[in-house]
Amino acid sequence: MKDALFGGINAAALTAMTPDLTPDLDRFAAHCRWLLANGCNGLGILGTTGEATSFGFAERHAILEGVVARGVPATSLMPGTGTASLMDTVELTKHAKAQGCRGVLVLPPFYYKAPSDDGLFAWFSEVVQRVGGGIAIYLYHFPQQSAVPFSLALIERLLKAYPGTIRGVKDSSGDYANMKAMVDAFARDGFEVYSGSDEFVQRILADGGAGCITAAANVNARFGAVVYRERTGAAADAAQAVLNATRKAATSVPLISGLREIMARSTGDDAWRAIRPPHLPLDAAQGQKAWDAMQAAGALPLPGLGLKAAAE
Repeated sequence: MKDALFGGINAAALTAMTPDLTPDLDRFAAHCRWLLANGCNGLGILGTTGEATSFGFAERHAILEGVVARGVPATSLMPGTGTASLMDTVELTKHAKAQGCRGVLVLPPFYYKAPSDDGLFAWFSEVVQRVGGGIAIYLYHFPQQSAVPFSLALIERLLKAYPGTIRGVKDSSGDYANMKAMVDAFARDGFEVYSGSDEFVQRILADGGAGCITAAANVNARFGAVVYRERTGAAADAAQAVLNATRKAATSVPLISGLREIMARSTGDDAWRAIRPPHLPLDAAQGQKAWDAMQAAGALPLPGLGLKAAAE
Protein backbone atom coordinates (compact mmCIF):
# COMPACT_ATOMS: atom_id res chain seq x y z
CA MET A 1 0.00 0.00 0.00
CA LYS A 2 1.11 3.56 -0.64
CA ASP A 3 2.44 5.87 2.07
CA ALA A 4 2.90 3.15 4.70
CA LEU A 5 5.40 4.44 7.25
CA PHE A 6 6.96 1.00 7.65
CA GLY A 7 5.90 -0.56 4.36
CA GLY A 8 7.95 -3.62 3.51
CA ILE A 9 10.01 -6.09 5.51
CA ASN A 10 10.56 -5.32 9.18
CA ALA A 11 12.53 -7.58 11.50
CA ALA A 12 11.28 -8.15 15.01
CA ALA A 13 14.86 -7.69 16.11
CA LEU A 14 16.66 -9.80 18.69
CA THR A 15 18.12 -7.73 21.52
CA ALA A 16 21.82 -8.44 21.99
CA MET A 17 22.91 -9.13 25.55
CA THR A 18 26.15 -9.73 27.35
CA PRO A 19 26.74 -13.06 29.13
CA ASP A 20 25.59 -11.42 32.40
CA LEU A 21 22.26 -10.62 30.66
CA THR A 22 22.64 -6.85 30.45
CA PRO A 23 21.83 -5.18 27.10
CA ASP A 24 24.83 -5.05 24.77
CA LEU A 25 24.20 -1.77 22.98
CA ASP A 26 27.19 -1.93 20.64
CA ARG A 27 26.33 -5.39 19.38
CA PHE A 28 22.63 -4.60 19.19
CA ALA A 29 23.25 -1.48 17.12
CA ALA A 30 25.56 -3.45 14.82
CA HIS A 31 22.82 -6.08 14.38
CA CYS A 32 20.28 -3.38 13.56
CA ARG A 33 22.58 -1.83 10.97
CA TRP A 34 23.23 -5.27 9.45
CA LEU A 35 19.48 -5.94 9.19
CA LEU A 36 18.85 -2.62 7.46
CA ALA A 37 21.67 -3.38 5.02
CA ASN A 38 20.36 -6.86 4.27
CA GLY A 39 16.73 -6.55 3.30
CA CYS A 40 14.90 -4.77 6.10
CA ASN A 41 12.93 -1.60 5.49
CA GLY A 42 12.49 -1.08 9.21
CA LEU A 43 12.92 -2.70 12.60
CA GLY A 44 10.48 -3.64 15.31
CA ILE A 45 12.66 -3.41 18.39
CA LEU A 46 11.70 -4.26 21.97
CA GLY A 47 8.88 -6.51 20.90
CA THR A 48 8.21 -10.14 21.71
CA THR A 49 11.34 -11.40 19.94
CA GLY A 50 13.32 -8.56 21.52
CA GLU A 51 12.18 -9.74 24.97
CA ALA A 52 10.77 -6.32 25.89
CA THR A 53 8.77 -7.57 28.84
CA SER A 54 11.96 -9.04 30.32
CA PHE A 55 13.56 -5.58 30.51
CA GLY A 56 12.92 -2.92 33.10
CA PHE A 57 11.70 0.58 32.39
CA ALA A 58 15.15 2.22 32.60
CA GLU A 59 16.66 -0.54 30.45
CA ARG A 60 14.10 0.04 27.70
CA HIS A 61 14.96 3.74 27.69
CA ALA A 62 18.66 2.95 27.53
CA ILE A 63 18.27 0.42 24.71
CA LEU A 64 16.39 2.83 22.47
CA GLU A 65 18.66 5.76 23.26
CA GLY A 66 21.74 3.61 22.80
CA VAL A 67 20.84 2.25 19.40
CA VAL A 68 19.92 5.70 18.07
CA ALA A 69 23.12 7.19 19.47
CA ARG A 70 25.06 4.47 17.62
CA GLY A 71 23.78 5.52 14.23
CA VAL A 72 20.61 3.50 13.66
CA PRO A 73 18.04 5.93 12.18
CA ALA A 74 15.21 6.50 14.64
CA THR A 75 12.85 6.78 11.68
CA SER A 76 13.51 3.10 10.91
CA LEU A 77 12.50 1.95 14.39
CA MET A 78 9.10 0.86 15.69
CA PRO A 79 9.74 0.23 19.40
CA GLY A 80 7.31 -1.80 21.46
CA THR A 81 5.90 0.45 24.18
CA GLY A 82 2.83 -1.45 25.34
CA THR A 83 2.77 -2.57 28.97
CA ALA A 84 0.09 -3.52 31.47
CA SER A 85 0.55 -0.05 32.99
CA LEU A 86 -1.18 2.89 31.35
CA MET A 87 1.34 5.43 32.65
CA ASP A 88 4.39 3.33 31.71
CA THR A 89 2.98 2.92 28.20
CA VAL A 90 2.47 6.67 27.92
CA GLU A 91 5.99 7.41 29.16
CA LEU A 92 7.65 4.85 26.88
CA THR A 93 5.70 6.20 23.91
CA LYS A 94 6.65 9.79 24.75
CA HIS A 95 10.26 8.69 25.02
CA ALA A 96 10.13 7.03 21.58
CA LYS A 97 8.66 10.23 20.14
CA ALA A 98 11.42 12.30 21.73
CA GLN A 99 14.05 10.01 20.17
CA GLY A 100 12.58 10.66 16.69
CA CYS A 101 10.69 7.40 16.11
CA ARG A 102 7.76 7.66 13.73
CA GLY A 103 5.69 4.88 15.26
CA VAL A 104 5.39 2.51 18.18
CA LEU A 105 3.87 -0.95 18.58
CA VAL A 106 1.46 -1.11 21.50
CA LEU A 107 0.22 -4.25 23.20
CA PRO A 108 -3.17 -3.98 24.87
CA PRO A 109 -3.19 -3.98 28.69
CA PHE A 110 -2.69 -7.70 29.11
CA TYR A 111 -2.89 -8.56 32.80
CA TYR A 112 -6.65 -8.29 33.31
CA LYS A 113 -8.28 -10.76 30.98
CA ALA A 114 -11.42 -10.32 28.88
CA PRO A 115 -11.61 -6.52 29.05
CA SER A 116 -14.53 -4.99 27.20
CA ASP A 117 -14.09 -3.06 23.99
CA ASP A 118 -15.26 -0.01 25.95
CA GLY A 119 -12.46 -0.57 28.46
CA LEU A 120 -9.84 -1.01 25.74
CA PHE A 121 -11.10 2.06 23.91
CA ALA A 122 -10.81 4.08 27.11
CA TRP A 123 -7.26 2.78 27.72
CA PHE A 124 -6.02 3.60 24.22
CA SER A 125 -7.79 6.96 24.35
CA GLU A 126 -5.83 7.83 27.47
CA VAL A 127 -2.59 6.79 25.76
CA VAL A 128 -3.28 8.90 22.66
CA GLN A 129 -4.40 11.95 24.58
CA ARG A 130 -1.60 11.84 27.14
CA VAL A 131 1.11 11.33 24.49
CA GLY A 132 -0.33 14.27 22.59
CA GLY A 133 0.15 13.14 19.01
CA GLY A 134 3.23 13.35 16.86
CA ILE A 135 3.81 9.62 16.71
CA ALA A 136 1.85 6.82 15.05
CA ILE A 137 0.41 4.01 17.16
CA TYR A 138 0.34 0.48 15.78
CA LEU A 139 -1.86 -2.05 17.56
CA TYR A 140 -0.26 -5.35 18.48
CA HIS A 141 -2.74 -8.17 17.91
CA PHE A 142 -1.20 -11.28 19.48
CA PRO A 143 -3.97 -13.01 21.42
CA GLN A 144 -1.93 -16.18 21.99
CA GLN A 145 0.43 -14.12 24.18
CA SER A 146 -1.64 -11.20 25.42
CA ALA A 147 -4.99 -13.03 25.64
CA VAL A 148 -6.52 -9.68 24.66
CA PRO A 149 -7.51 -9.49 20.98
CA PHE A 150 -8.49 -6.42 18.97
CA SER A 151 -11.95 -6.73 17.45
CA LEU A 152 -12.77 -5.11 14.13
CA ALA A 153 -15.37 -3.00 15.91
CA LEU A 154 -12.77 -1.65 18.34
CA ILE A 155 -10.32 -0.84 15.55
CA GLU A 156 -13.05 0.99 13.64
CA ARG A 157 -13.93 3.01 16.73
CA LEU A 158 -10.31 3.94 17.39
CA LEU A 159 -9.76 4.94 13.77
CA LYS A 160 -12.77 7.23 13.81
CA ALA A 161 -11.71 8.82 17.09
CA TYR A 162 -8.00 9.16 16.29
CA PRO A 163 -7.47 9.25 12.52
CA GLY A 164 -3.83 9.42 11.53
CA THR A 165 -2.65 8.43 15.02
CA ILE A 166 -4.01 4.88 15.14
CA ARG A 167 -2.04 3.98 12.05
CA GLY A 168 -1.94 0.20 11.72
CA VAL A 169 -1.67 -3.25 13.25
CA LYS A 170 0.75 -6.11 13.55
CA ASP A 171 -1.28 -9.31 13.44
CA SER A 172 0.67 -12.19 14.98
CA SER A 173 -2.38 -14.41 15.41
CA GLY A 174 -1.49 -16.62 12.44
CA ASP A 175 -5.10 -16.25 11.30
CA TYR A 176 -4.92 -14.97 7.75
CA ALA A 177 -8.68 -14.53 7.54
CA ASN A 178 -8.41 -11.99 10.36
CA MET A 179 -5.58 -10.14 8.61
CA LYS A 180 -7.56 -10.05 5.38
CA ALA A 181 -10.63 -8.77 7.20
CA MET A 182 -8.57 -5.89 8.62
CA VAL A 183 -7.19 -5.05 5.18
CA ASP A 184 -10.61 -5.18 3.57
CA ALA A 185 -12.21 -3.04 6.26
CA PHE A 186 -9.57 -0.38 6.85
CA ALA A 187 -6.71 -0.32 4.30
CA ARG A 188 -8.61 2.05 2.03
CA ASP A 189 -8.33 4.62 4.83
CA GLY A 190 -4.56 4.18 5.09
CA PHE A 191 -4.57 1.64 7.92
CA GLU A 192 -1.40 -0.44 7.62
CA VAL A 193 -1.76 -4.17 8.21
CA TYR A 194 1.45 -6.12 8.86
CA SER A 195 1.66 -9.89 9.08
CA GLY A 196 3.57 -11.32 12.00
CA SER A 197 4.25 -14.52 10.05
CA ASP A 198 6.55 -14.86 7.06
CA GLU A 199 4.29 -17.34 5.30
CA PHE A 200 1.75 -14.59 4.56
CA VAL A 201 4.04 -11.90 3.11
CA GLN A 202 3.20 -12.42 -0.55
CA ARG A 203 -0.52 -12.86 0.14
CA ILE A 204 -0.92 -9.80 2.32
CA LEU A 205 0.93 -7.59 -0.14
CA ALA A 206 -1.31 -8.83 -2.95
CA ASP A 207 -4.40 -8.13 -0.85
CA GLY A 208 -3.37 -4.56 0.00
CA GLY A 209 -1.49 -4.99 3.26
CA ALA A 210 1.71 -3.11 4.11
CA GLY A 211 4.19 -5.94 4.69
CA CYS A 212 5.46 -7.88 7.68
CA ILE A 213 7.09 -7.52 11.09
CA THR A 214 8.56 -10.93 11.81
CA ALA A 215 11.07 -12.73 14.00
CA ALA A 216 12.50 -14.84 11.18
CA ALA A 217 13.45 -11.64 9.33
CA ASN A 218 16.50 -11.67 11.61
CA VAL A 219 17.81 -14.30 9.18
CA ASN A 220 15.63 -14.20 6.04
CA ALA A 221 14.99 -10.51 5.31
CA ARG A 222 16.88 -10.55 2.02
CA PHE A 223 14.33 -13.02 0.66
CA GLY A 224 11.47 -10.93 1.97
CA ALA A 225 12.95 -7.96 0.12
CA VAL A 226 12.63 -9.89 -3.15
CA VAL A 227 8.97 -10.62 -2.43
CA TYR A 228 8.32 -6.99 -1.52
CA ARG A 229 10.03 -5.74 -4.68
CA GLU A 230 8.73 -8.26 -7.20
CA ARG A 231 5.36 -9.22 -5.67
CA THR A 232 4.65 -11.87 -8.31
CA GLY A 233 6.58 -14.04 -10.74
CA ALA A 234 9.19 -16.76 -10.45
CA ALA A 235 11.66 -14.79 -8.31
CA ALA A 236 8.98 -13.71 -5.86
CA ASP A 237 7.54 -17.22 -5.64
CA ALA A 238 10.97 -18.73 -5.00
CA ALA A 239 11.75 -16.15 -2.33
CA GLN A 240 8.39 -16.74 -0.65
CA ALA A 241 9.18 -20.45 -0.56
CA VAL A 242 12.36 -19.65 1.38
CA LEU A 243 10.36 -17.45 3.76
CA ASN A 244 7.99 -20.34 4.38
CA ALA A 245 10.83 -22.78 4.96
CA THR A 246 12.74 -20.49 7.29
CA ARG A 247 9.62 -19.81 9.31
CA LYS A 248 9.11 -23.54 9.72
CA ALA A 249 12.77 -23.98 10.66
CA ALA A 250 12.66 -21.15 13.18
CA THR A 251 9.61 -22.59 14.90
CA SER A 252 10.95 -26.15 15.00
CA VAL A 253 12.58 -25.16 18.31
CA PRO A 254 11.74 -22.40 20.82
CA LEU A 255 11.71 -19.39 18.50
CA ILE A 256 13.79 -16.75 20.28
CA SER A 257 16.37 -19.22 21.54
CA GLY A 258 16.62 -20.77 18.09
CA LEU A 259 17.24 -17.47 16.34
CA ARG A 260 19.90 -16.63 18.91
CA GLU A 261 21.55 -19.97 18.16
CA ILE A 262 21.63 -19.18 14.44
CA MET A 263 23.20 -15.79 15.13
CA ALA A 264 25.78 -17.31 17.50
CA ARG A 265 26.87 -19.90 14.96
CA SER A 266 26.81 -17.47 12.04
CA THR A 267 28.91 -14.84 13.80
CA GLY A 268 31.09 -17.08 15.95
CA ASP A 269 29.93 -15.02 18.93
CA ASP A 270 28.66 -17.20 21.78
CA ALA A 271 27.17 -14.17 23.53
CA TRP A 272 24.24 -14.30 21.09
CA ARG A 273 23.01 -17.29 23.09
CA ALA A 274 22.49 -15.09 26.17
CA ILE A 275 18.78 -14.92 26.92
CA ARG A 276 16.86 -13.87 29.99
CA PRO A 277 14.90 -16.45 31.96
CA PRO A 278 12.30 -17.81 31.78
CA HIS A 279 13.64 -18.39 28.27
CA LEU A 280 16.68 -20.65 28.09
CA PRO A 281 19.41 -21.27 25.50
CA LEU A 282 18.97 -24.35 23.35
CA ASP A 283 20.74 -27.51 24.40
CA ALA A 284 23.24 -29.06 22.00
CA ALA A 285 20.71 -31.31 20.26
CA GLN A 286 18.19 -28.53 19.80
CA GLY A 287 20.92 -26.19 18.57
CA GLN A 288 21.99 -28.66 15.91
CA LYS A 289 18.37 -29.20 14.91
CA ALA A 290 17.83 -25.47 14.45
CA TRP A 291 21.05 -25.08 12.48
CA ASP A 292 20.36 -28.03 10.20
CA ALA A 293 16.79 -26.87 9.58
CA MET A 294 17.88 -23.33 8.72
CA GLN A 295 20.54 -24.62 6.34
CA ALA A 296 17.99 -26.86 4.63
CA ALA A 297 15.63 -23.89 4.34
CA GLY A 298 18.19 -22.01 2.25
CA ALA A 299 18.72 -19.10 4.66
CA LEU A 300 22.42 -19.72 5.33
CA PRO A 301 25.05 -18.39 5.13
CA LEU A 302 23.96 -14.99 6.35
CA PRO A 303 25.41 -12.21 4.19
CA GLY A 304 28.62 -10.81 5.62
CA LEU A 305 28.61 -13.29 8.49
CA GLY A 306 29.34 -16.65 6.86
CA LEU A 307 29.20 -20.08 8.45
CA LYS A 308 31.81 -19.52 11.10
CA ALA A 309 30.67 -21.76 13.91
CA ALA A 310 28.92 -24.67 12.24
CA ALA A 311 28.90 -27.75 14.41
CA GLU A 312 30.54 -30.83 13.00
